[in-house]
Amino acid sequence: MIKFYKLHWCCILIILLQPLRSTENYSIEHLEPPFWWTGMAENKLQLMVHGKNISDLEPEFFYPGIEITQVNRLSNPNYLFIDLFLSEEAMPGEFEIAFNKQGRSQVQYNYRLIDRESGSADRQGFSSEDVIYLITPDRFANGDLSNDNVSTLKESSDRSNNHGRHGGDLQGIIDHLDYIENMGFTQIWLNPVLENDQHNYSYHGYSTTDYYNIDARFGNNNLYKILSKEAKKRGIGLVMDLILNHIGSEHWWMKDLPAIDWINNDGKFVRSNHIHESVHDPHLTESQRDLFTSGWFVKTMPDLNQNYMFLANYLIQNSIWWIEYADLSGFRIDTYPYIDKDFLSIWSKRIAKEYPRFNFVGEEWSNNPTMVAYWQKGSYRYDNYESYIPSMMDFPFQEALVNGLLGKEDWNSGIVDIFRVISNDFQYGDPYNLVVFAGNHDMKRIYSQLNEQMDLYKMAMIIISTVRGIPQIYYGTEIAMSSIDDHGALRKDFPGGWPGDKVNAFTGKSLNNKELEAQDFLRKLLNWRKENTAVTLGKMIHYPVDNGIYVYFRNYNESLVMVIINNNKRSKTIDPDRFYEVLAEKKHGISILDDKIYDLTRKINIPSKSALILEIN
Repeated sequence: MIKFYKLHWCCILIILLQPLRSTENYSIEHLEPPFWWTGMAENKLQLMVHGKNISDLEPEFFYPGIEITQVNRLSNPNYLFIDLFLSEEAMPGEFEIAFNKQGRSQVQYNYRLIDRESGSADRQGFSSEDVIYLITPDRFANGDLSNDNVSTLKESSDRSNNHGRHGGDLQGIIDHLDYIENMGFTQIWLNPVLENDQHNYSYHGYSTTDYYNIDARFGNNNLYKILSKEAKKRGIGLVMDLILNHIGSEHWWMKDLPAIDWINNDGKFVRSNHIHESVHDPHLTESQRDLFTSGWFVKTMPDLNQNYMFLANYLIQNSIWWIEYADLSGFRIDTYPYIDKDFLSIWSKRIAKEYPRFNFVGEEWSNNPTMVAYWQKGSYRYDNYESYIPSMMDFPFQEALVNGLLGKEDWNSGIVDIFRVISNDFQYGDPYNLVVFAGNHDMKRIYSQLNEQMDLYKMAMIIISTVRGIPQIYYGTEIAMSSIDDHGALRKDFPGGWPGDKVNAFTGKSLNNKELEAQDFLRKLLNWRKENTAVTLGKMIHYPVDNGIYVYFRNYNESLVMVIINNNKRSKTIDPDRFYEVLAEKKHGISILDDKIYDLTRKINIPSKSALILEIN
């Protein structure tokens, strides 16, 4: 009798765990979003249902507080889009959606409504109080050797191939969260981790083939959620890299498109002109302007038509789904200006509506502050375009940082480049919410960009850690990792992330003197920054560059920090009297790197190619 009851309940459990049941003529292969939450600001939800001949059927369910307002059928009979209204009375629970024909159920799906986490809508996004650590997951650490190769996915692991998969995963990041915390980072931004089932070059993650599932070679959805929770325990937020512009050519949509205009250019490859000015150029023809946004990034990245209402809803809901599911603190949006600008306005407004304090940053790879500022919320524009994105990547600053440190010091070159780009902050809605960086996953390592000069490297790290904005640092920068100008090489494996590595940057084992010096330096700098309100919250005040010396301050309430950059090849002195408006009656400053006390009533000597950070008291 005991064995009978065990079998009985096991069978019931198996039945309950199956989300759908079907007859031979009909099926459901995808229903997305797979579940939703109660208590959202938006009370409408649109379900995309994909399966054999599904449009022949009529969906029906009975659940208090939820009703079907419309059923939409496209030219492809394998799709249905179901519009739902969720009233305030809708409670968490599960209900069966029956798909009927002539009153008889042909296929069913058990849908769930989940209770929204308390305070979810008011979540705090990443801010100027944070330092973001950018990780390419495949190249950081391999915490689970068993998922290096997955039989259902096309590309296998090959660590000898710079452009192949190396086996890094989410478990590897979880295993080293203590290291990330100890270094002083407070946010982690991962290059995309959604499924990329491409034949090759899939490790970077920018060719999505499934918007609702983590790539199995990185782990799974639950492990991504665990990463977020474990990071949060250490005061570290999780930023998701989001691709709204395109998908991978192996996305399941490409095998069965919902509609011919789901993909731009009727699903046929037409390359973008990649001219970022196209969005703004008043002299350009319409066809050339549209080619920038409607053209494909590359042949393996079909360009999404965000003007298509059902696709737009899908992308918006998917973004919200991941914020709720994984408790995210931010998005980084890839190829931002390539996306249809009207859709971006709708998308960013909807995200801001659901999460007023959430932060998300767009990638506009332009060195022109006017073009970057155009997208940020609150910026002055030449047209009536409305944007709600709070933050942008500060590419103009990155170029000025490198050129300024490498340039010959003269009245019109050198570190004055940095002064000038910051002087353009009047164009931004909020320059303090820009993400500043010395390097990222798409450019040569900053240590190599600066000709592998440790003094310039330290100056760059000090500058991005103390100017206005939110610092972002690419993994490996903390050990002054070098690279050639090749994507596979600049995204090389972090030493110590793989069993058997002879060098381990997580523990310091076998690092050379240069690497240890860089790591110790950045650890001290970032952990100081974390506790200094002048830098994290304060106003920036700067003075014009004088004789190759750039001086700026950060000021918040009673906290004052002075930063002095000497980009000359010889030591220079400065007279603190020049800065009387800020220093007032302050007499002393303490160097945060060596605790040396400086007398502000006398001239200060600044060694060549160096930066000095003083806490003023």
